[in-house]
Amino acid sequence: MDENYEPRQADEDAPRGAKEKKKKKSWDYEKEIGRLQVELAHLQAWVKKSGARIVVVFEGRDAAGKGGMIKRITERVSPRVFRVVALPAPTDREKSQIYMQRYIAHLPAAGEIVIFDRSWYNRAGVDRVMGFASEKKAQRFLELAPRFEAAIVESGVILLKYFLTVSEEEQERRFRRRIDDPLRQWKLSPMDVESYQRWWDYTRVYDEMLRMTDSNHAPWWIVPSDDKKRARVNCISHLLKSIPYERLKFDEPDLGKRQKRPGDFVEDHSIRHVVPDMTT
Repeated sequence: MDENYEPRQADEDAPRGAKEKKKKKSWDYEKEIGRLQVELAHLQAWVKKSGARIVVVFEGRDAAGKGGMIKRITERVSPRVFRVVALPAPTDREKSQIYMQRYIAHLPAAGEIVIFDRSWYNRAGVDRVMGFASEKKAQRFLELAPRFEAAIVESGVILLKYFLTVSEEEQERRFRRRIDDPLRQWKLSPMDVESYQRWWDYTRVYDEMLRMTDSNHAPWWIVPSDDKKRARVNCISHLLKSIPYERLKFDEPDLGKRQKRPGDFVEDHSIRHVVPDMTT
């Protein structure tokens, strides 16, 4: 992909066909994302064969596109290999545990890729801004996180960390779109509203988080996401290039011959409830 590429805005007054032709000429997103999903399938085969263990952490601003990114990564592969972890608020029991304990339980076994849709970095972000954790606990987390991740990497796990950024203007546009669209309203939570109102509080804690937890063994990779489609292509391309996988030959199975209908087979004519055809 051309690194100098800049997405073009279609002329709103142009005919529909002209806009589509112009868009296709400048950027064929569907073709590129399809190519990358084929590569993700090859990665999946290699992970299963090699027993590799991979962790991918997605953090970032609210409405930066983490959900869409993860969907494009996982929609054409097996959930038994690509496992998404999006933990809810901790229970009372989990609150009494060592902070990292419930995340450790979700780390991959051989042949698995675990994608964290937010992760242990909640302690450095939302927990800190919203007062769910004390400043002392947040600072202690920032000191310990690189050592925790070093232990993960030293055990043989491949760890990738991505932080999706979005501008104030684009975040507001996406929030307002959620408000106006019934199909997106479920995406807008009270925490999203808080993150919108407290933009600069989050900016300060995220800047410190990135500075203190970026390391040679587990660096942060920043993904500019005002253009969601470009962000997906760039991030997935980087993910694939960061893992030393190989394309494996597919062992095509021999389907053989289907058994013949038994001579004594009798059709079952008992009443069955069939979903009606609503397309006519």
